[in-house]
Amino acid sequence: MTTNSSPQLWLYDTTLRDGTQREGLSVSIEDKLRIVRRLDQLGIPFIEGGWPGANPKDVQFFWQLQEDPLKHSEIVAFCSTRRPHTNAASEPMLQAILAAGTRWVTVFGKSWDLHVTTGLKTTLEENLAMIRDTIEYLGSQGRRVIYDAEHWFDGYKHNPDYALKTLAAAIASGAEWLVLCDTNGGTLPHEVTEIVQAVNRHSSLVADKAQMEIPQIGIHTHNDSDLAVANALAAVMAGARMVQGTINGYGERCGNANLCSLIPNLQLKLGYSCIGEDELAQLTEASRFVSEVVNLAPDEHAPFVGMSAFAHKGGIHVSAVERNPLTYEHIQPEQVGNRRRIVISEQSGLSNVLAKARTLGIELDQRQPEARQILQKMKDLESEGYQFEAAEASFALLMYEALGKRRQFFEINGFQVHCDLIAGKETTNSLATIKVSVNGENILEAAEGIGPVAALDAALRKALVKFYPQIAEFELTDYKVRILNGNTGTTAKTRALVQSGNGHQRWTTLGVSTNILEASYQAVVAGLEYGLLLYSQPKALFISSEKLKSQNTTVSES
Repeated sequence: MTTNSSPQLWLYDTTLRDGTQREGLSVSIEDKLRIVRRLDQLGIPFIEGGWPGANPKDVQFFWQLQEDPLKHSEIVAFCSTRRPHTNAASEPMLQAILAAGTRWVTVFGKSWDLHVTTGLKTTLEENLAMIRDTIEYLGSQGRRVIYDAEHWFDGYKHNPDYALKTLAAAIASGAEWLVLCDTNGGTLPHEVTEIVQAVNRHSSLVADKAQMEIPQIGIHTHNDSDLAVANALAAVMAGARMVQGTINGYGERCGNANLCSLIPNLQLKLGYSCIGEDELAQLTEASRFVSEVVNLAPDEHAPFVGMSAFAHKGGIHVSAVERNPLTYEHIQPEQVGNRRRIVISEQSGLSNVLAKARTLGIELDQRQPEARQILQKMKDLESEGYQFEAAEASFALLMYEALGKRRQFFEINGFQVHCDLIAGKETTNSLATIKVSVNGENILEAAEGIGPVAALDAALRKALVKFYPQIAEFELTDYKVRILNGNTGTTAKTRALVQSGNGHQRWTTLGVSTNILEASYQAVVAGLEYGLLLYSQPKALFISSEKLKSQNTTVSES
């Protein structure tokens, strides 16, 4: 918990620049603008927007923000020092940086002599001149400078004297922040602590000698040793006052320090003031929003913001956490905008069933025979290949059926699927015909799709939409199949998982059969039925659903 007297820590988000270097991640200008607005709402003090001039996309991005500035955050332009043996004032790259119109500019320079002589192919003295000239020039143009010391820790370990000279050059030129970068991600926490402390001592001596204000220290870590968050925390505890990272830890190779883990650790555990408490409670939603925009599946097991971060599966755990959440939760999930989930599986006890019922708005007493019937039915089905922890909407339907509260919206009387395999074509055209009864009325409908499951889904919707117009809002968002006993060959049992959504929630249903179409049909039908239940019993089922914020992101239904 932070207070008005909590020490201030400055967050610096580089999702839009360093984060986009992740393999398989690509964003448009519109994507970048949506993300930067969301980070602005979250209250991140510094947001690195990209490298103006490096590509047309970043140029247009900064132009857009000049027309419609952020409300809370400082947008930062990123660039390198000038090229060897040139003049900063005549460097075209720096003119593009100035044209971006930001108050703050982050300049990265070489700290490791290996990179100076091998990468830049210049002298150590020229590298110091490049740092001085670039920072001085940007300062003369009214820009405030953050200096990113690239490969700092490797450079310091190999040649500490020269590495410290690069920082001295940045200090003398007027850099307000010195950010120490573990670019290769190989440094250990105890090394970070020792080196940050050494830099603090050296910076104070240099600044005092030059009669200048002591620049503040920042940290920028990569996750190649799975220590990015730990290293950033170690740096803060050693005196760093700026932390750079990305939402969800996106970044090149193994990623960057994950702000979704750093922010709650810094604020809730170490007592630093990073963002407001109301903004902290939006962290989970912001994490999922960014993952949706960049079209990457959320990490459901991510600390703090993952769907499973506060999920409880073992019966003893559930019983304990129901009595006192502190028994198995290190913080209150609501502090970061997450929530507790009770997972249903064959390992569950009666306490899991009772707790899950409550999340659905159902008060179920352990003395009721239906409670043990639900538990036994669930365990019997899981022994046949069902897995309700991955499809909790299907478990909700099972529970409503056991209690006699499952409404029959429609009845399937049969279906056929025909597939055309055309030589030379990568896609398969499929035609599904389905017979359905609704309120005593029989309907025969057909629809085409790319693949049998898509055709079956389309035919079923087509048959039902005139009776239930809300089905038009439903969409099949994900489809997965798993072979359960592959050693039996083509007669193996198949489990199909279907994720559906309505623009506000997502929910997952499943089916199991030796026939892959039968398993898929079960999952698709259950998904439509659960979606209709959301509309018919909103007070109950909406308790276990998470609504979208104004940015139209979707979050996983538990």
